[in-house]
Amino acid sequence: MADDLETLVTAQSPTPERPLLGLTVLMVEDSRYASEAMRLLCLRSGARIRRADSLRAAHRHLSVYRPSVVIVDLGLPDGPGTTLIAELAAATPRVPAILAISGEAGGEAAAKEAGADGFLLKPVASLADFQRAVLAHLPRNIAPAAARPGADSPVSPDPLALQEDLAHISRIIESRPHDGRKIGYVAQFLSGVARMAADPALETAASRLAERHRLGRQASRELAHVAGLVHQRLAATRSA
Repeated sequence: MADDLETLVTAQSPTPERPLLGLTVLMVEDSRYASEAMRLLCLRSGARIRRADSLRAAHRHLSVYRPSVVIVDLGLPDGPGTTLIAELAAATPRVPAILAISGEAGGEAAAKEAGADGFLLKPVASLADFQRAVLAHLPRNIAPAAARPGADSPVSPDPLALQEDLAHISRIIESRPHDGRKIGYVAQFLSGVARMAADPALETAASRLAERHRLGRQASRELAHVAGLVHQRLAATRSA
């Protein structure tokens, strides 16, 4: 059904309601919940969307086709998103628009330094804001003629995608060893997911874990607290 909708919207000319018709977006994002939100934003805007959940998967996509827009999450399971951003910014021909996305506003400076054209702060729930961000960074020869953001409307990702994210991070927490890279990834991933899910308790716990990791301090207590919150939310979703 989603493929049928994508084929339908991309076979037409850009309109105020769908100003990104004709464009292809590669979303490099490991969160299924964030990816589902972005999929809805792209389809409602008229753009095709492809997803890669790691740097490795993104390289596979980019070896086959050249998207109009690449949106890169700054925290990926196999390395920082700034690595890919720097590669894309230096490549010839260059991807027309490179945007970074993160649940932490502090990531904007690093993204811009790596070569990103723009920055999106999670959660991106506004359709009009998303369209403005993409259109603002497209070169004139790529941007759809007379394209402009349409009426605003929120997007609501499938709750099952949130459950998948929680199960994914629970498996990572349960695996050993808990080295610094793993703790940093858990904190970053959950921070973005919690912001999107409007879960302040989980977001606060993830932020505390991130701070302990940043300071190089032992974080077993904070990690155990995060693990408990994740298990609680998983249990609640499975019993609903």
